[in-house]
Amino acid sequence: MCNAVDRLRLALLACLPQHLLSRLVRVLTQCRATLLKDLLIDGFLRLYDIDLTEAEQPDPRRYESFNAFFTRALRTDARPIASSPQSICSPVDGRISQIGRIHGESIIQAKGHDYSLTALLGGDRMLADRYLNGNFATLYLSPRNYHRIHMPLAGTLKRAVYIPGRLYPVNAHAVRALDGVFTRNERLIAIFDTPAGEMALIMVGALFVGFMETVWGNIGSGITLEKGQEMGRFNMGSTVILLFPAGRMEWDGDMREESPLRMGQGLGLIVRSPPGCVE
Repeated sequence: MCNAVDRLRLALLACLPQHLLSRLVRVLTQCRATLLKDLLIDGFLRLYDIDLTEAEQPDPRRYESFNAFFTRALRTDARPIASSPQSICSPVDGRISQIGRIHGESIIQAKGHDYSLTALLGGDRMLADRYLNGNFATLYLSPRNYHRIHMPLAGTLKRAVYIPGRLYPVNAHAVRALDGVFTRNERLIAIFDTPAGEMALIMVGALFVGFMETVWGNIGSGITLEKGQEMGRFNMGSTVILLFPAGRMEWDGDMREESPLRMGQGLGLIVRSPPGCVE
């Protein structure tokens, strides 16, 4: 349950120049001055007890900036990808914030808090109609997590849409306290054709996460990515939301609120492919 302290924190954050603060943090984390970047990395390692044995580059001194360290690649064998053709894998390391069915166009944010599918998709009702009564998963990445985002399924990009907004935190306290936080924050909506039909993968910005990157850059559509292939990254902790149409897939029964996740592990299964799709 949220409390008065949570609400006060968010009220104070609403008064701050969130985008300016995020730009300043971006400049700081991109700095290549050896003393500064090493101080930032060392402090972060102590604060969050990061395991660098999984990293492609395990030596913290070899990173050119704090941001390069934060968005570091993992060893190729560190995250096995669920191999079954029907498997839908987790796109991130993190934990499940919420998972389940979309009721009409209502998505659960937290206990006692729902938000609108149409609002999440930037007011595009025609797009929202494709996911009515479908399935959703909200996946939270904390600052200590691996911060690259990978494909849950093989897919071809149909379009990507940037939705401007605020940069509120998306941690558990904020999700409980601020109605519609995912519809208030800026986000990038990527729509893919997949073996489970159309899939929406939504990257939600947050405080100090005003910069989200994708592997396709300025390409508008047509790029095809394999299951487990990197599709983007965050520069600090944030949230990914997955949407699937009704009747196309089911989440793994063991997946529930607060379940930990590792990128590549099975998250659900395709139960019916769209017409014309070769399984």
